[in-house]
Amino acid sequence: MKTIKIPGLDKPVTTLIQGSDYFRPSVYERVCSVLDRYFAIGGNTIDTAYIYCGGESEVAIGQWMKDRNNREDVVILTKGAHHDQNGPRVNPEAISKDLFESLERLGTDYIDLYALHRDDPNVPVSIIIDALNEHIKAGRIKAIGGSNWTVQRLQEANEYAAENGLVGFTFSSPNLSLAKAKEPFWAGCVSADASDCAWHKEHQLPILSWSSQARGFFTGRFTPEDRSNEDLVRVFYSDDNWERLRRAEQLAKEKGVTTIQIALAYVLNQPFPTCALIGAQNEEELQSCFEGSKIVLTEDEINWLEHVEKSVS
Repeated sequence: MKTIKIPGLDKPVTTLIQGSDYFRPSVYERVCSVLDRYFAIGGNTIDTAYIYCGGESEVAIGQWMKDRNNREDVVILTKGAHHDQNGPRVNPEAISKDLFESLERLGTDYIDLYALHRDDPNVPVSIIIDALNEHIKAGRIKAIGGSNWTVQRLQEANEYAAENGLVGFTFSSPNLSLAKAKEPFWAGCVSADASDCAWHKEHQLPILSWSSQARGFFTGRFTPEDRSNEDLVRVFYSDDNWERLRRAEQLAKEKGVTTIQIALAYVLNQPFPTCALIGAQNEEELQSCFEGSKIVLTEDEINWLEHVEKSVS
């Protein structure tokens, strides 16, 4: 499987990252089946978070790593400092609390890729970067990133880090997909637009994209008339996205692949390093993602897929 390099990490990161937002010890056999299959085709990176399944996702992953005795072969991407019922929690105390608990659940003494699950623009980047660097110096974190951070805040944080001899963010994890979001899927979420991608190209900062296949928009199961999935309608139903779907279908036929594989290839063929978080739960879905990750798209094909003329109705 193809890989990218993320500064701060001595392991390569595979371009397909296995999601785990449904992992629980109560379905441990399913967890093992998914992860064993994913690692068998060359994957090495698992996405989780402090809040997933109330922490049970991290517990299940920790158990799997213990049973397989493979911690050093695994890249763990976990996230912390998500808001709670009282509001934002992006502060040194919350970061430390979530990080230490994640380490315990995972049964490890370090996290490969640690991302702040949300941002709080009211907190100066200096406070956040200082706090994260304490954990880096202690060996608890290898590389830091922002999940759902704007490029403006990422740049501000990295400028502060550079000016003060500290480690900055070396990856970002927003939504990036061929279908462009009309509004955030969840409050506080960030979807990368054309200007964001231009910034990532300039800085070559990797994107680890969630909902990289637009939550099933490109599966062929949905039509403009089918409005049964309210979230999909709210976020992705637009004339421009239906045209992007049509183009993806056309290109898929020309290449002898599926439409959803073209949508995945779009994410993985950007002019900067990218990975796609996938939710494959069976052999068929995993093989589809694996084959899709091998597709090479030219710059002209990428531009044709995404740049829809305004005259399209």
